[in-house]
Amino acid sequence: MYNMSAPAPVTVSQGHPQRWLILGVICLAQLTVVLDNTVLNVAIPSLTEELGAATSDIQWMINAYSLVQSGLLLSAGSAADRYGRKKMLIAGLTLFGAGSLVAGLADSTGQLIAARAGMGVGGALLLTTTLAVVMQIFAPEEHAKAIGIWAAVNALGFACGPLLGGFMLDHFWWGAIFLINLPVAAVGLVAAITLVPESKNPRGDRPDLLGALLSTIGMASLVFAIISGPGHGWTSGRVLTSATVAVVVLAGFAYWESRIEYPMLDLHFFRNRRFTGAISGAVLITFGMGGSLFLLTQHMQFVLGYGPLEAGLRTAPLALTIVALNFSGVAAKWAARLGNPAAIGLGMVLMSGGLVSIATVASGGYTGTLLGLLLIGAGAAVANPAMAHAIMSSIPPEKAGIGAGINGTVAEFGQGLGVAVLGAVLSSRFAALIPVAASSLPAALAAAGSDAEKARITDAYSSGLETSLLVGAVAVLLGGLVAGALLRRAEREEVA
Repeated sequence: MYNMSAPAPVTVSQGHPQRWLILGVICLAQLTVVLDNTVLNVAIPSLTEELGAATSDIQWMINAYSLVQSGLLLSAGSAADRYGRKKMLIAGLTLFGAGSLVAGLADSTGQLIAARAGMGVGGALLLTTTLAVVMQIFAPEEHAKAIGIWAAVNALGFACGPLLGGFMLDHFWWGAIFLINLPVAAVGLVAAITLVPESKNPRGDRPDLLGALLSTIGMASLVFAIISGPGHGWTSGRVLTSATVAVVVLAGFAYWESRIEYPMLDLHFFRNRRFTGAISGAVLITFGMGGSLFLLTQHMQFVLGYGPLEAGLRTAPLALTIVALNFSGVAAKWAARLGNPAAIGLGMVLMSGGLVSIATVASGGYTGTLLGLLLIGAGAAVANPAMAHAIMSSIPPEKAGIGAGINGTVAEFGQGLGVAVLGAVLSSRFAALIPVAASSLPAALAAAGSDAEKARITDAYSSGLETSLLVGAVAVLLGGLVAGALLRRAEREEVA
């Protein structure tokens, strides 16, 4: 039954009269959330020293946020469709700001991990409502352009996190990287209340709370197994138990979603090749990019000896490339001329080449790294908007929140899994070359008895980094091939 008293979605032919101003507000909220996904990376040395955090602690500080967020995104999107996207946007800003305050004042790894998990709840609401509102306030013919700007800001925040983190750490203590979110959240809150129109699905599908719980437990168990593998052994009881839990719970999640009337993940969506192609590309692109940038910022500081701000500045070319290509319209013109399948394929080939460049010459200095960052930036500028538009255009308009939840889920899961898997590859390679290595590179260097031993440890870490980046490059390249092929086939079927 339709609820006749519910506000109608604002999707008139000309769009909302203040849609571009509202888009600016949405991008501000989106930028804050995405920055927080990467800003922590550059603070790893400070956290290692001041909180005594081991590598596993650092990975959980990152994954606690992304796993909670990815587990709740679908439920948050469903809640936004049912109860109102403006209400959920306001709630998300409030929760994200409160979590940032707790994280900034934390004095132990446990408190910081818990605060990051709390921020993940607010982040889930923000990521779903921002994209859902974009779909509601713009006319269909403007969707591609609006999503392109949204995706550009998303990519910009992803790349600028290390730069912002480096600047803050160069002038303040590590907690400032979280407290800086407070004024941004406050401005976004006021703007959301005064500018953003309310919209929701008049049918009002119920949130799938059990599905959210199952997906969160399943993905957390999977990543926990991957993180635990290098230290405890891939055949240890700890790893096998958590991997078994992941398989069983995720299978139960899929069964539950196929049986209930209002699933947060409608499995019928996967019959659409355009949808599955874009999903496949999104998972693998964030897997390779998220995990590789996590490792690269550590390499710049631990191996090449750059300070936090220097490391952030040296990753800036990636962000600048994305800004130049997206806001100048060059990337949109390429995508329009090539079509979505070819644009996504080209973008991911460029990104894969960038990761290979960094992997093969990173230990020799910054030149190869710069080339790699430029290639990754160009690839992301073309592929990210095309994939987001392919996903959202495959979802019914009244399910905009669910569509945004799916888009965010695969991105967050891919990034969290990339950090875990590529981090595990690095740790395994490092431990194989330095069997007596401590739990982290700084600890191993501190325990080294001579300069020659320190050099051997650094070389081992560089070797592990190279292996990890190459794994990421293969994942991104496969994503481009799979996504391009599925999207091309879908277009042919739609024409036929």
